[in-house]
Amino acid sequence: MDLYSVMCVSDLARSLAWYREVFFGCTADEVIGEEHLWRVGENAWLVIDARDVRAARVGGSMVTFGVSGAELSSALARFASHDVAHGPVETYSNGVRHVEVQDPDGNSLSLAAVP
Repeated sequence: MDLYSVMCVSDLARSLAWYREVFFGCTADEVIGEEHLWRVGENAWLVIDARDVRAARVGGSMVTFGVSGAELSSALARFASHDVAHGPVETYSNGVRHVEVQDPDGNSLSLAAVP
């Protein structure tokens, strides 16, 4: 099974810069038409889409990524270097560390690191 999770955004240029520089730290892996795709797993993709057909859904997306502790630390450093605020880094009773950040449209992206 493949997964394509779409983040509906209002300004493609602004969002591409934010996802490239702040969230992923790299350019999209693929561009298909007006959609920009980052490969986040073997068969999983995060898609950025600013087409008018998506306008009613801008800012309403939520996604959680399972990451390593090193990946979480790297993301937090990237957020700090770009002065991007994020929620508190929480540690759950099972040891999972979790943080949420919002893109410029208010879409929620969470990172969860299993110990």
